[in-house]
Amino acid sequence: MIALVTGGSSGIGLEFSRQLAAKGYDLLIVSNRQDQLDEVCGPVAEEFGVKVIPHYQNLADTNAAEELVGWCTSKGILPDVFVNNAGMFFFKELTPEMMGRTEVMLGLHVTTPTKLCILFGDLMKKRGSGRILLVASMAARIPAPGITVYSATKAYLRSFGESLSYELRPYGVSVTTLCPAAIATPLYGLRKDLLKFGVNIRVIHTPQWLVKRALKGMFRGRRVMKPSFMNVYLPPLIGLIPGRLEEKIWVKFKDRL
Repeated sequence: MIALVTGGSSGIGLEFSRQLAAKGYDLLIVSNRQDQLDEVCGPVAEEFGVKVIPHYQNLADTNAAEELVGWCTSKGILPDVFVNNAGMFFFKELTPEMMGRTEVMLGLHVTTPTKLCILFGDLMKKRGSGRILLVASMAARIPAPGITVYSATKAYLRSFGESLSYELRPYGVSVTTLCPAAIATPLYGLRKDLLKFGVNIRVIHTPQWLVKRALKGMFRGRRVMKPSFMNVYLPPLIGLIPGRLEEKIWVKFKDRL
């Protein structure tokens, strides 16, 4: 058995790699950080006694999906589990100067995941088995200034994943979309003391906590996973904020970014 994890060399992706290795899966870890691949692959392989294949690639490139699937095919690799975790985050007002980062986010959150699911999904269909897990976000339900593209792309991932699950399930392939709330990783740029405080008061969860529940849901064939009570109360509460008030808060706050 082999699991492919994109963005699998750090944060939530590394925890997916570790917990899948603990279940006996060999790993193909894809990352655009060669230094992280060099740092984590050997220790994970040694700790869990599995084969770990590092693969350096920038998944934001236009043809990244075709290139990755082509490389896997040339090596005879068809993952039993595909975890689409690679992503990015920025909290900033959109301007022409942000166009480059916006295009990267669209590639990582929309174009490449869509193509990978189509291509790997077709191969899994022909085999008659496979599991796909897409990492979206609670932000999919929270359109807000500053995370304009992030929340929109995560909303796309959630809709795409849930719809795709109905198409692939008759062929023996499950698709699970994960919508985590706040997780203690460097992605959001919070100070370590703030992350620790958030974990202590349980408004932020650890990657270990999240991945354990995500994998449990995936192996049970759940279509959508929304762990954390914040998924229940926070989006509706934010939705109650009047639009004009939200606009005033943003205008006052944005210059501090």
